[in-house]
Amino acid sequence: MPKLGFNNVSIFLFCLIFTCLVCAQTKPRARDLGIPFDGAPGPLNAITDVKGVEVGHTTLISGDSSSPVGVGPVRTGVTAILPRGKDSNDPVFAGWFTENGNGEMTGTTWVEESGFLEGPVMITNTHSVGIVRDAVIAWRLKHGGTDKEGYAWSLPVVAETWDGYLNDINGFHVKPEDAFHALDSAHSGAVEEGNVGGGTGMICNEFKGGIGTASRVLDAKYGGYTVGVLVQCNYGQRDQLRIAGVPVGREITGPKVWDDDVGSIIVVVATDAPLIPTQLKRVAKRVTLGLGRDGSYSGDGSGDIFIAFSTADPGAASSRGVRQVGMLANDQINPIFLATVQATEEAVINAMIAAETMTGIEGHTVIALPHDRLLEVLKKYNRIAH
Repeated sequence: MPKLGFNNVSIFLFCLIFTCLVCAQTKPRARDLGIPFDGAPGPLNAITDVKGVEVGHTTLISGDSSSPVGVGPVRTGVTAILPRGKDSNDPVFAGWFTENGNGEMTGTTWVEESGFLEGPVMITNTHSVGIVRDAVIAWRLKHGGTDKEGYAWSLPVVAETWDGYLNDINGFHVKPEDAFHALDSAHSGAVEEGNVGGGTGMICNEFKGGIGTASRVLDAKYGGYTVGVLVQCNYGQRDQLRIAGVPVGREITGPKVWDDDVGSIIVVVATDAPLIPTQLKRVAKRVTLGLGRDGSYSGDGSGDIFIAFSTADPGAASSRGVRQVGMLANDQINPIFLATVQATEEAVINAMIAAETMTGIEGHTVIALPHDRLLEVLKKYNRIAH
């Protein structure tokens, strides 16, 4: 093999990076398999189709089932969603809703009271909420500092789902630097899905779950607004799973994980439509209808918590003067509701399609939704798009 010179090395690295990008782009999503969904997605079919939104992940995978408790195996992480990107300190209008409260999303008392989301939305595992919350405060101080009077405070929004079936959750493996990395690496463009970030060790309908995203773009006659959704799905029973209206979970049998509907799901909805907090709370409520299409009935053991924000009306949180803001008329909000339902339905399935079989603590293994069997079932019910 000839020795590589500078130019050859550069070409080699370019080809390697290009190959990796092509591989990432060709990893199938639900629509790539021919699963039919209603509505028109944005160019990326992701929450980042809403201009300004950035998403970052820290994925922590190490050790195997022989690792002692406290050391591993580690199957966890952190996901960050920044409404206006990491270079902005401008809050956004927001509203939140909980369908079933067996879970946590910090900072929502102030979201409810003020109508604003200040800073990012973070998602991690149940026992790492505190350390991620504190890390966000430190990160925001580092990036934004104090005001002119030397005053600064923060009530971060940090949500969780439980990954203890696969992850050594009581080993407390998420560290402040992991939250920092998720924030610092956040970017626009395509969003990694499946076993990544906070979704690394999650389970959905007793198949491997994780992070998923989708978007919808409204017709021009409805304003042409974009609605994007990101989910961390960790809920549900297999026999309830429905995809494109088909009872997939009853057709594809496999080893049981749960005896009941336990787990949780966190959903973040973003839009560029000019909506005020009361309207955004209404949007967050419509997430439940999208989950219902996938078979969720929001069991007693599930923490189903949702937050919606709008990137419209920059500067609305200014501390001085009278602010002029825009608001979509309530009579025109139905297309936003429908887009939220559609994008939520698809984001969950995208998470399951992207997820891969994982073995974790005590040898627990959760299989990924098998694409070949899924296609067989959808064909049986005449539900393949192409």
